[in-house]
Amino acid sequence: MRALIFDVDGTLADTETAHRDAFNAAFSEAGLDWYWDEALYARLLDVAGGKERILHYWKTVDPDEASGRLARETVDAVHLLKTRHYDAMVRGGRLSLRPGILRLICEAHASKVPMAIASTTTSSNIDALLEAPLGSGWRSLFAAVCDASTTDIKKPAPDVYLAALDALALPPDACLAMEDSENGLRAARAAGIPTLVTPTAYTVTHRFDDALLVLPYLGDPDHPLPQHIPDADQRWVDLAALRRWHSGTLFEAA
Repeated sequence: MRALIFDVDGTLADTETAHRDAFNAAFSEAGLDWYWDEALYARLLDVAGGKERILHYWKTVDPDEASGRLARETVDAVHLLKTRHYDAMVRGGRLSLRPGILRLICEAHASKVPMAIASTTTSSNIDALLEAPLGSGWRSLFAAVCDASTTDIKKPAPDVYLAALDALALPPDACLAMEDSENGLRAARAAGIPTLVTPTAYTVTHRFDDALLVLPYLGDPDHPLPQHIPDADQRWVDLAALRRWHSGTLFEAA
């Protein structure tokens, strides 16, 4: 295992409730009578990308308008409002990183293990999330930051992971991906990358058959997992554990 590749939404932080609130605030500001409750939003998460999600929903409630000449401009405008609302929520301290994420990032950086981000969210959303816990120079911790602007094709297609691999200049079996959803797992595995999954409340019912391992979160000494991790007498995930699991997968494949 020579590098780590992180998804963002749901993986680094449990962001989806904030995203849903930001979408609803944007709809209200734009004068739309749309409202996404938790059950609806959980279904809409199967559509990767915020703009894609808005257009998909629009086509279900008003397919004629959603196919009109100004549909793309409208989606772009609503998504811009949503991004502004989300940015304000996150920069206001509403979200924290999931247990174990900050510790693992710091451990990888100290051990000179390259890290990359492979996400379908916008660059501004990632900035808003990571600037508070990691500082304004957070990008210097990562060898590559691949986001919604990196490729037009979203997860579950592997394109954003392939871009991260290209930036790292590493083969897929030398890396380990961190994901929280079925679409994310499918994208990482389609790129050939072994993947650890930590679901959220929105994704816990997804299928993760092809995951290296599924855990509720990474854990910390002061916020441990409910059970010991495999092959260790501890209740949090560190680099040593990731290396053992990654090496075991490659050995079995051989």
